[in-house]
Amino acid sequence: MPIALPETPGERRSGPRETVALLAGLMALNAFAIDAMIPALPAIGDALGVETENRRQLVVVVYFFGFGIGQIFWGPLADRFGRKPILAIGIALYAAFALLCGIAASFPLLIAGRFAMGASAAVTRVLVTAMVRDLFEGEEMARVMSLVFMVFMLVPVLAPSVGQLILLFGPWRLIFMVLAGYGVLMWVWSFFRLPETLRPEYRRALDAGAIGRAVSEAGSDRLSVGYTLALTAIFGGLTAYIASIQQIVFDVFKAPDMIGVVFAAVAAPMALASWTNSRVVGRFGLRRVGHGGLIGFVVVASLHALFAATIVEPLWLFVLMMSLTFVAFAFTTSNFGTLAMSNMASIAGTASSVQGVTGTIGGALIGLAIGQLFDGSHVPFTTGLAVCGVAALVLVLLTERGRLFARLER
Repeated sequence: MPIALPETPGERRSGPRETVALLAGLMALNAFAIDAMIPALPAIGDALGVETENRRQLVVVVYFFGFGIGQIFWGPLADRFGRKPILAIGIALYAAFALLCGIAASFPLLIAGRFAMGASAAVTRVLVTAMVRDLFEGEEMARVMSLVFMVFMLVPVLAPSVGQLILLFGPWRLIFMVLAGYGVLMWVWSFFRLPETLRPEYRRALDAGAIGRAVSEAGSDRLSVGYTLALTAIFGGLTAYIASIQQIVFDVFKAPDMIGVVFAAVAAPMALASWTNSRVVGRFGLRRVGHGGLIGFVVVASLHALFAATIVEPLWLFVLMMSLTFVAFAFTTSNFGTLAMSNMASIAGTASSVQGVTGTIGGALIGLAIGQLFDGSHVPFTTGLAVCGVAALVLVLLTERGRLFARLER
């Protein structure tokens, strides 16, 4: 259910629909920053002298490392000073580092800029999650989170095509300039229209003891730990997909012109599934929908790994299996994220940081490991994706003590 916030005299608040749209736009900053790069990876490698194709994956993966580490800092700061000022600082830094990437004259400088860009963008992941937790509870929180993530998932439908379109009008550096412009737009929108969502009684002192206690609480709660680790495994599969898909489409299927179509065909059903989740989670419950999604992920990913290892898979079948896998992914992630935050209301910012750091850095390490196994075929990728799903299922079973689909929220 929605939570009423205290009024601030003279404050101009956005309505509920605009707030959800604004939060989704903030989440989309990350999706554009990751996926718009993918069509440009060969051009970036050629321009900056990176001959090894697997090394070009760092342009994508190092962003995740920065994104993960940055979350350590944004949560405690937001719990002390409020969501709005910290969000403004983070987005401003995002735009500045996007410009740095756009003028980078060497691959190491580009990688450093991408790391810093990801660390800055981490403010959106931490604060969007925390603000949704500030404003909503229970299954209403899951519904809103699904709507926010629906837009976040729609962005990959457009981002590679946007990247390709930008390349028609300018060099790969122009992509970073466009990202910087989008960051400025979101800064203005959020600064003038987003209300402060942190309740005064939930402000926490910015000292090592208070932060340590909050981290300890987030790191000892059964739901927080279990579902965060399960999400880490699942996000490892997503990171592997983002890191590997350009090479798979270009080198395995010999269809470089299809990269935008492949992204759209995989991401559009995933976005629809996220919207559907927002409609059904209130009726069936977080666990039933989330656990069902995870089982679907494991089944489809395992079948796909079997197909990849035993037949000459055509591109259409690869796209179909990936679409089904990430449809299941959509029914899993927002519900697991909500379950992980169930008991974290009083430390939402710090808990979101702890969970985000774990999920992002862990997922990036898993995705990088899978991506570096690329050997000219997609068998290592599909096998790694199936392993990620099985690991997540084992973690959920341990968290729920072997009991799945329970309707009662504990």
